[in-house]
Amino acid sequence: MSIILNIDTAQENAFVCISENGIPLLSISNEVQKDHATFLHEAIRKLSEQLSIPLTALSAVSIAMGPGSYTGLRVGMSSAKGLCYALNKPLIGIGTLEIMANDISKRITNKESFFCPMIDARRMEVFTAIYDHELKEVLLPTAMILDEFSFSSFLKTNPVYFSGSGSDKLQSLLTSQNARFLSADSLPNSMSMLSDKHFKDADFSRLNIVEPFYIKDYKAF
Repeated sequence: MSIILNIDTAQENAFVCISENGIPLLSISNEVQKDHATFLHEAIRKLSEQLSIPLTALSAVSIAMGPGSYTGLRVGMSSAKGLCYALNKPLIGIGTLEIMANDISKRITNKESFFCPMIDARRMEVFTAIYDHELKEVLLPTAMILDEFSFSSFLKTNPVYFSGSGSDKLQSLLTSQNARFLSADSLPNSMSMLSDKHFKDADFSRLNIVEPFYIKDYKAF
């Protein structure tokens, strides 16, 4: 049995949830990105109290690794690592784009489809990747400037399902009938499924070296 605390502060909408055997028991979200730091610890306390599950009973802590907001990723990672050190629990790191792709894949039965999650990186740039129906990466996570030719090689032969905060910018550029656009359904469900799989596979991150996955270096202006 796995009882896992899942933390995602990578994007504008953050959430924490406690899951059991891959199924969320309770989730709390926050839609104000600048408040993620103050939201996180209070939300974890509420989850623990409302579910009557002490943090010592956790099997592991799971964190959305990125890409995403630099500050959000730092907040989530430092909190997750602190909990793991204090509780002597393993840390499970999962890519944010993989969580988003898994959310889409559970709703699409066509095994020839590709899944393309996108995170807005300002202007016409996005963080993105492409996954097949088994969540294998066919385009590695990357920062991309969008134009009317984006993903043309994939769209030529296969349906591609786009989702996430960056997909709105692409929708007005593409005319291909293979381009499909979906909204996020349930990221807590998706992350819970993935963290349970990582736990069963004993696929843990090394606390002393793990860092968020930014894709691009942070620049302060």
